[in-house]
Amino acid sequence: MLTTPRLTLRQWSRQDRELFAEMNGDPQVMAHYPRTLTRAESDHLLDLLAAAIDQHGFGLWAAERRSDGQLLGFVGLQHVPFEAHYTPAIELGWRLRRAAWGCGYATEAARACASFAFGELRAGELFAMARPDNEASLRVMDRLGMRHDPADDFRYPPAGQAGSLAYVLYRLSPPPGAGPAPGQPDLNAGFAHDRRDLR
Repeated sequence: MLTTPRLTLRQWSRQDRELFAEMNGDPQVMAHYPRTLTRAESDHLLDLLAAAIDQHGFGLWAAERRSDGQLLGFVGLQHVPFEAHYTPAIELGWRLRRAAWGCGYATEAARACASFAFGELRAGELFAMARPDNEASLRVMDRLGMRHDPADDFRYPPAGQAGSLAYVLYRLSPPPGAGPAPGQPDLNAGFAHDRRDLR
């Protein structure tokens, strides 16, 4: 569990299912994803996210507002669940309910996740990806100080495959003194891809 001035990032519970499904079924929230999710698909995704946190000790945590305990969505870290030119890698990810938009929650929580990844997990680099027209997520990446090189941009699934979509990729390096210690393997290395793909 991580805390910020306004948020708690925690493990999922069964009580989160209704608001999680509401978010995943909202066409505006899911506008930059291939489609909305049914209630059954959303419940299954919640179970997968919870299992990943249990397995790895980190994941896409439930983001809860501390002032009232309201579930706002998810923010956290995940192993990139597909193969691309930059994988294996750890990704910063977020998805928030519309009621939480425009309040700076994603930036606040993602900054805490990055500090945890570099400080506690000793990650050597973090990544974030978004559709080119997802201006809100791109602004979060800029606020976090992430770097974008157009040469990193890619399509997933690869060009020529059904449903192939363009993505931009941003990178974040650890601050001085953070990241892997000399001789310590990078958290990004040696990961066998799973298939919890949220695209």
